[in-house]
Amino acid sequence: MATHNPLAASSLPDERGRITIAILALGGEGGGVLADWIVTMAEEQGYVAQGTSVPGVAQRTGSTIYYVEMVPRNAPGQNRPEPVLAQMPVPGDVDIVIASELMEAGRAILRGFVSEDRTTLIGSTHRVYAISEKSMLGDGRAASQRILDAAERRAKRFIGFDMAQAAGEAGSVISAIMLGALAGSQALPFPREAFEATIRRGGKAVPSNLAGFALGESQAQGLAASAPEIQPASGPTTAAGRALHQRITDRLPAPAHAMALEGVRRLMDYQDRALAELYLDRLETMAALDDAEHGWTLTSETARHLALWMAYEDIIRVADLKVRATRVARVEQEIRPGSADIYSVTEYMHPRLQELCEIMPTALGRRVLASPGLQRRLSPLFRRGRLVETTRLRWFVLLRALAGMRRFRRSTLRWGHEQQRIADWLALAIEVARTDLAAATEIIRCQGVLKGYSDTWERSCTNFATLMEAARSLAGKPGAAQRIAELREAALADEKGDALACAVKAVA
Repeated sequence: MATHNPLAASSLPDERGRITIAILALGGEGGGVLADWIVTMAEEQGYVAQGTSVPGVAQRTGSTIYYVEMVPRNAPGQNRPEPVLAQMPVPGDVDIVIASELMEAGRAILRGFVSEDRTTLIGSTHRVYAISEKSMLGDGRAASQRILDAAERRAKRFIGFDMAQAAGEAGSVISAIMLGALAGSQALPFPREAFEATIRRGGKAVPSNLAGFALGESQAQGLAASAPEIQPASGPTTAAGRALHQRITDRLPAPAHAMALEGVRRLMDYQDRALAELYLDRLETMAALDDAEHGWTLTSETARHLALWMAYEDIIRVADLKVRATRVARVEQEIRPGSADIYSVTEYMHPRLQELCEIMPTALGRRVLASPGLQRRLSPLFRRGRLVETTRLRWFVLLRALAGMRRFRRSTLRWGHEQQRIADWLALAIEVARTDLAAATEIIRCQGVLKGYSDTWERSCTNFATLMEAARSLAGKPGAAQRIAELREAALADEKGDALACAVKAVA
């Protein structure tokens, strides 16, 4: 990607004197604080400044747009009327755009706030996924690289780096990082000391805000706009992990190594080494049918989807994740409590009777689910969700006890059901792979329709069963892989399965 020198050529606004700034930020990211800092600083530097804001519908369905406009104050002896400042940014007339997240930079571009002849675009390259992205049954993520490319083309200058990561490194907040990036860009005619003085004048979290400001400034001065990079995972640290890593290296094709290693990590964390070894047994069986001519795609896809299924979510897993020390550390890192502060964490949990029966021993779980009388008496206890305060001793102990049940997971009703489903799925893929690797790969990818929990999980299982029945009927026919892929996309179009039903009829 092309590099930018933030200090190259004068980036100050033109001779009109008026400076316009649009800040696009998510709720809780300090966009209002940043706007107030800029207005205060401008007034201290001899400008008439005004800040306004237009909030979005919610914290992520629509971000808040803060607009700051400033003009030089009349010099002594001048007899000019006080300026009338605008309340909203105007497309094509914004000098500086600051975006707290990559998608917000994209929104600014789409709204016309960024122009090639005028705008300095300062944006964070990290992502906070929108509700529409997270609610998709498939991969609904927007293409980050397309936004970065557009920022390169559409802005006069683009200064971008991961400001959320920088805030974490500095022990600060992203608003301080953005202010530092603004100072480092030299897009305002104010000295560095003016920025720092504004932070000190605010009087809140001054040391951490100054640290964030300094890091943001140095990043803006020294970094080019770049796409977020995925850091390679560290190698295994335990003897069991090293042994399984060696097995992956020795017995599986290279293109599948990274995904298989991640699968092993997930399953050892989820259960134990024995489950990770079963995973590799199944994966090696599939690899024996794959070949380099097809890029070992079948093996790589199986490594991903098999690990996801074998580490299915149940009450035991949820309880384990809620009370982990790493989660407590993450919460404290986000809220940064003081030594004298007391905080609480409240979870909303709504397990159904069926989900509780699924973690019971197989015989007991079946008995409860098969008894109308027991269900009638027990179901009212699970009709409503519960607010679970995991920082209270009784809830913590209860969830910790549930998490400890992982040692008995193999004897539970759900375990037997899932292992049988997995075995049937793999058996069909193996049968098809002997004559059609592409179709077998699409069968493996069908696991991606299994989503969520409770009713959502049940509906996705129904859709998956429909897919497997259709795939079995298509096996051996011309164009089977493409048809199975089309059916899978139809299954991901809506969770009720209406699109899938129509697609199956069309194929039939």
